[in-house]
Amino acid sequence: MERTPLPRPNTFAGLSLILDRVAERRDESMWVNEQAASQHARYLLLDGLGQTYLLPGSDTLRWLDSGEREQLLGELKATFLGFAGEHPHFLLALEDSQRAADLEHSLGARRAGLRDVGLLLAADEAGLFAYAKGLAHWQRETRFCAFCGSPVVLVASGHRAQCSNNACGRMHFPRTDAAVIVIVEHEGACLLGRQTGWPKGRYSTLAGFVEPGEALEDAVRREVAEESGVIVGDVHYHSSQPWPLPQSLMVGFTATAVSRTIRLRDRELEEARWFTPQDIVNGLADGSFLPSLPLSVSYRLLEHWLKQRAGLDLDALVAQYKR
Repeated sequence: MERTPLPRPNTFAGLSLILDRVAERRDESMWVNEQAASQHARYLLLDGLGQTYLLPGSDTLRWLDSGEREQLLGELKATFLGFAGEHPHFLLALEDSQRAADLEHSLGARRAGLRDVGLLLAADEAGLFAYAKGLAHWQRETRFCAFCGSPVVLVASGHRAQCSNNACGRMHFPRTDAAVIVIVEHEGACLLGRQTGWPKGRYSTLAGFVEPGEALEDAVRREVAEESGVIVGDVHYHSSQPWPLPQSLMVGFTATAVSRTIRLRDRELEEARWFTPQDIVNGLADGSFLPSLPLSVSYRLLEHWLKQRAGLDLDALVAQYKR
């Protein structure tokens, strides 16, 4: 499949355009504390489920300022996220569910998850929410040293965890699980699959996690073969997307199949099918086809393929046939 410019960035991507993470200063605790006390500091509050707070009646993040942080959560340690403009941004992660509910009331805010509001937030806020959610999840999950079992202590303003056992002292870094996701085509049709339990008519591009000792392109070929039995030849990078649900990086590809032979092998899929652009249009029209969620790179892969192959606008089609 020939490569053409992408129509727009993936959801949660492009954060480097507005945020300087200032990673080289995370160990400078005095400097970090100065930024935290600044009148320009902004704090994003997440509850134990990874939900954040929104301004009432809007799809805008409810940031806390340094005064509110001191008054409401002074003892809660903050994680430095970086600078956007003149504002140092921090994460505050709550564990107490009752306290999270009380703060919702006292702040006059509402809570929502990333999957629910990822497309509703402004792009910069969606990216910051995704960044904070992924980091908070790793912090919650990383409580003990994987080598000796001793408790760990967060250092580098929350971006590393160090074993508290002096005889070990190992550092642990935030975990991101690499996964490949691919739209496979063969002579004018694309391969999509569905899992048991998905909504009726839901189809998506094929995906899977990268295994040790495996190049990304090899992971694409293996996953497609395991899930559908389809043999893939050429593989090309398309785009990537942070996917902190809970801790993945989705690496998107386009690929060309050798043939259309389908044989479900690992039983991950309930069904796999080849769709022409007209099949997708017809399915959207009669309700028998639902694409993956618009905030996902899977949706963008299908969107790009339809634009290339048939000049079709997936957003417009979905809106036209929305039920």
